[in-house]
Amino acid sequence: MSWPHKDLLDVSQLSRDDVTMVMKTATSFREINARPVKKVPTLKGRSVVLFFAEPSTRTKTSFDMAGKRLSADTFALTKSGSSLVKGESLKDTVLTLLAMNPDALVLRHSESGAAAFVAARVSCSVINAGDGRHAHPTQALLDAFTLLEKWGDLRDKTVCILGDIAHSRVARSNVVLLSMLGANVRLCGPRTLLPPAVESWGVEVFSDLRPAVAGADAVMCLRLQLERQQAGLLPDLREYAGRYCLSSKRLSGAAPHVKVLHPGPINRGIEISSELADAGESLILDQVASGVAVRMALLHLFITRKDRGEKE
Repeated sequence: MSWPHKDLLDVSQLSRDDVTMVMKTATSFREINARPVKKVPTLKGRSVVLFFAEPSTRTKTSFDMAGKRLSADTFALTKSGSSLVKGESLKDTVLTLLAMNPDALVLRHSESGAAAFVAARVSCSVINAGDGRHAHPTQALLDAFTLLEKWGDLRDKTVCILGDIAHSRVARSNVVLLSMLGANVRLCGPRTLLPPAVESWGVEVFSDLRPAVAGADAVMCLRLQLERQQAGLLPDLREYAGRYCLSSKRLSGAAPHVKVLHPGPINRGIEISSELADAGESLILDQVASGVAVRMALLHLFITRKDRGEKE
């Protein structure tokens, strides 16, 4: 099977066969990450621009490491280090980068639709590393990969996503991908942090934590953006933690051997208790390792697609 896509804008563009191909490729690269020498010449001579116009530590570092382990040359650019701070438009900044002839552009931006805007104007592959509230496809893919490594199959598994659903691109992408792979998805959060018409997403929706996690096979906590409190969408953080902070006690009604995930960074004691974040049920560090393997797979698939004669 050849890789049919020029860009990765959201998981909704992927078929189940596409996802299977990403997972199989990531599995092969996962082995490389366990070697004493963690580098292969797969993308030697290729270049990847990491353009992060919004702060990021985990995603940016993960992509940088993924590129370097494939022997690609990676070049990182942030908003503060670009001409965007001087008033240059996103279009002109990206076209300037394109003139340097990169093979792929990894973009994070605070505006929803920024990745699609850029992809329509450049010939290289664009990989969306998070755009506004819209999508975070690589995070959803690494979350699914992490669970598949533990379970082998997501069919009939119940996954609860907990926290600020309304503003979460992670939640949106995970709902699409986990549902595609056969999981039953639940969403839980304060009513002020649930998006309008969320019932139309085809998932179960809760504002009470205990029934939301009852029987769940995995619970994914989301990062609570503390600015929501300033916007009046939250009570004080103590009250939020009192109702929604995930702890071992609150997981007591979940399925045996329930797994716990979090995309990071973690606000300990607010989104998840420290003892649970560090417990055996936690897959948080597994997600970090999965992120490198999945992003290696994506860089490989997108950058080498034309080497095998695929049509744009």
